[in-house]
Amino acid sequence: MRDTFLIFGSPKIEEDEIREVVDCLRSGWISTGPRVGKLQDMFKTYIGSQHALALNSCTAGLHLAMLAAGLEPGDEVITTPMTFAASANTIIHAGARPVFVDIELPSMNINPELIEEKITPRTKAIIPVHLYGRPCNMQRIMEVARKHRVLVIEDAAHALEGVYKQQKIGTIGDMTVFSFYVTKNMVTGEGGMLTTNNDAYAEKVETYGLHGMSRGAWKRYSDEGFKHYQVVYPGFKYNMMDLQAAIGIHQLKRIETYLVRRQEIWQAYDEAFAGLPVTLPPPPEDDTKHARHLYTLLLRLEELTVDRDTVQQALHEENIGTGIHFISLHLHPYYRSSYGFGRDDFPNALYVSERTISLPLSAKLTDEDVQDVIDAVTRVLDRFSR
Repeated sequence: MRDTFLIFGSPKIEEDEIREVVDCLRSGWISTGPRVGKLQDMFKTYIGSQHALALNSCTAGLHLAMLAAGLEPGDEVITTPMTFAASANTIIHAGARPVFVDIELPSMNINPELIEEKITPRTKAIIPVHLYGRPCNMQRIMEVARKHRVLVIEDAAHALEGVYKQQKIGTIGDMTVFSFYVTKNMVTGEGGMLTTNNDAYAEKVETYGLHGMSRGAWKRYSDEGFKHYQVVYPGFKYNMMDLQAAIGIHQLKRIETYLVRRQEIWQAYDEAFAGLPVTLPPPPEDDTKHARHLYTLLLRLEELTVDRDTVQQALHEENIGTGIHFISLHLHPYYRSSYGFGRDDFPNALYVSERTISLPLSAKLTDEDVQDVIDAVTRVLDRFSR
């Protein structure tokens, strides 16, 4: 067993980020300022989008995307229940109703063939979630969306490096939102980015994201001289700080290098766990690039004497941190009571909810860390095998 606890999702922070943060503090400009502008420009270049708007979280981006889309009370938004709560919570915050569609197996992404039957005259948007970094079937989703004239807002919190059929994730749907939370492939502590090729959506997101003040309001204290602002919407405080962007500027430069390291770890896990009572993550679909955000095993419970939570606790006792991604939203008390969901309404999401366990996957991991994970998982599953 390890001597120290291996934290799940611990990010790799290097000296460039540390120096940039110190320089930012010394500059006196620590809220939204020139470093945010620089990160936005870099991100547009990386994604290939016309607009990239930095925000304080992916959650903020999802909320603003729905406001920009003009959601109104009574509208519906289709999404997957196999996701973090923010994907659905923001639909509610925008005044609309989340409508869940079950996932497909083995991909665990929203099943595009089930989306159309859930579309009604009240459907305003579809939010596909690129789960674990695996691109959804965007061709089919976009076909359905265009047929019914609804928007597509991609939740790409896991999929920064993702590519679908030669198109970068962030350039396919009407708007796409990314996360820079501390466990993500690129981190700023907290933070997110919204991309779009639509000028009108970009203007609304930028304005709503900073109190509803007229565009470029942060520049009012710049060297260009003081400028009065005007409040044109009842907006929110969703702006990213330069302190966050100082980290992100250097994280983004290394995003593809970090992906190579995570791919190495992924392959080591695949080889080590092939003979254990688990289902490995399926390989990426043809003509896609998997962002390799989460390495998630599905336990074959019929071959084990215990449930998933017992396995997770045993790994904790081995000093290995793990995650659960996710317990399907239809199983959570709020969604059960508010929308009347039953346990078996989304059988594939239920299946994954009971079996999923995510292992450490970070560019920060050493070869010794990876071997510790392999050894611990092997010991625990051997112990609990039938």
